[in-house]
Amino acid sequence: MNASSWLAGLLALAATLGIVRLLWWRHRAVERARAWRLAVLLLAQPLCALLLYLALMPPTSPGRAGTMTVLTAGAQAPLRTDPAAGDVMIALPEAPATMAAERVPDLATALRRHPGMRQLHVIGAGLEPRDRDATRGLGLDFTAAPLPRGLVRLDSPGQVVAGASFVVAGQVHGIDGANVELRDPAGRRLDVVSAAEDGVFRLTGTTRAPGLVDFRLRVSDRRHGRVEEIDVPLQVVSEPPPRVLVLAGAPNAEWKYLRRWMADAGMQPHVQIQVGVGLQLGDAPLPLNAATFARFDLLVLDDRAWASLGGTAQAALAAALRDGLGVLLRVEGPLPDTTRRQLRELGLMVSGGGESTEVRLATGGEDEEGLRARRGAGSRDAPIDMEATGIPVLARRQLRGASVDAVPLLRDAAGGVIADWRAEGRGRIGVWPLTDTYRLTLAGRADRHAELWSEVFATLARARRGAGPAIQREARVGAGMRLCGIAAGARVIAPDGTAARLLTDPASGGASCAGYWPAQRGWHRLRQGDQDWPFPVRAADETPGLRVMDRWNGTRERVGPPVSPAGGAGAAPARPGSPWPWWLAWLCCSVALWWFERSRLGRTRHAAASVG
Repeated sequence: MNASSWLAGLLALAATLGIVRLLWWRHRAVERARAWRLAVLLLAQPLCALLLYLALMPPTSPGRAGTMTVLTAGAQAPLRTDPAAGDVMIALPEAPATMAAERVPDLATALRRHPGMRQLHVIGAGLEPRDRDATRGLGLDFTAAPLPRGLVRLDSPGQVVAGASFVVAGQVHGIDGANVELRDPAGRRLDVVSAAEDGVFRLTGTTRAPGLVDFRLRVSDRRHGRVEEIDVPLQVVSEPPPRVLVLAGAPNAEWKYLRRWMADAGMQPHVQIQVGVGLQLGDAPLPLNAATFARFDLLVLDDRAWASLGGTAQAALAAALRDGLGVLLRVEGPLPDTTRRQLRELGLMVSGGGESTEVRLATGGEDEEGLRARRGAGSRDAPIDMEATGIPVLARRQLRGASVDAVPLLRDAAGGVIADWRAEGRGRIGVWPLTDTYRLTLAGRADRHAELWSEVFATLARARRGAGPAIQREARVGAGMRLCGIAAGARVIAPDGTAARLLTDPASGGASCAGYWPAQRGWHRLRQGDQDWPFPVRAADETPGLRVMDRWNGTRERVGPPVSPAGGAGAAPARPGSPWPWWLAWLCCSVALWWFERSRLGRTRHAAASVG
């Protein structure tokens, strides 16, 4: 039983007791009241009880599906200023102060003040994150304000391994002939591109020492006038080098320079190179079984070494791949039928390889300033030849076929896919058709050779870093952010050293999420136990274009008609009626009954002074 049922039962009991009281008093009275007086007193008992119930539980009235016009940041006055009956216009705190509308602190408050609204018309930059949950079950139309001039989209990795390259992509708006530059923390230009007609751009950069660094993104117009400049915060981490197993069918220059790069990168690969008649070069041979593959993070082998694997080794390799091992197959010649069949079993539809063709790699930052920033100053043992600026033409094997779920691993200068990889279980396997990347080193571009192979190894090698908490990327001062995967006792330490303890939301369930409102710009640290997870926070007024685009996207996701509980377009819900008319009716009835019971109306002249 609900509260209304309990209340109805109690009032019915009270009315029944009132009727019994009247009948008892009438039975005990010396002179009985007239019939009409008794009837009025008996009927007044349930009437008063009914009026009291309606005052406490007022009946609902049919709701009207009114429209609420919501003014947000950058809103212009709507064309229609005479809203229909039941429609309202409200202004959120971000809306211009000159707008003639009802000011509210948030959308949820406006909906409580005006129940029955089923349609929202949002005008301006869009809804802030605090207001988006309030739109559930409501229809929404969005009239967007124009985007500001400058940067409106930015995609950056957030975390990069030291020594690896990274990509920064985005989009600018309202700038003809826009140029976008990426500069390192020292102010040196790493890359510069001209934005496409739709404003999209893509930049590449490199990292060196581990730490928390702020790269700079500079946007300029056709005349090189600065339009906008923002920070691109990156966390550069030093992960342990991958454990690499190299199986080569024959020695060649490509293996020589690849081994040299791995040694310079701090790796200690186990190398087995066949030279024929059962002889091998390199390290002591290992049995190719599941235990051996489990010791390594990445297996690099050529097509001849693959073809020499027996059935037992192939089965162990396939199981290790599904368990997380990374595999890179270097194709140096035509693939035999057995190899093609084995690759098809792993999801790679590859054939050919008998023909060779030339390929040009994509370049970035090829001006003198960009090259100096990318290549560094060098050392006495490894000097940098600044005269070597070009990228030599390389050779690749012409492979045919591609997997449906393949992911590009390397592209050429025209954007075509050179190499790709696919996931198999928890591991990744890639096919590499380039045969002479060592020519990059011979041409004085050891930096490009290192970037190339570093990206390949980082993509395919077994993941060894455990998953940490999920932290919202774009955080701003004064705006609430969400952190999930929070353990008990977790704290956030601000740049000035002040700590804030996090309390998980019970409604988040197993996600263990908590809210945090940063008050300072800069790098904050989420501390759980003895581990820290840094994350950047931007100023409230920083990158206005990114903030507007975030509002745009968050609001557009909610555009649509109202949804009823049954899943279709629903009518407006019933509105609770006002209790005050019922309270007034109950008070009048009670006062009249009190006066009538004490009056002489309906009594005989010599009746006793009893109520009945």
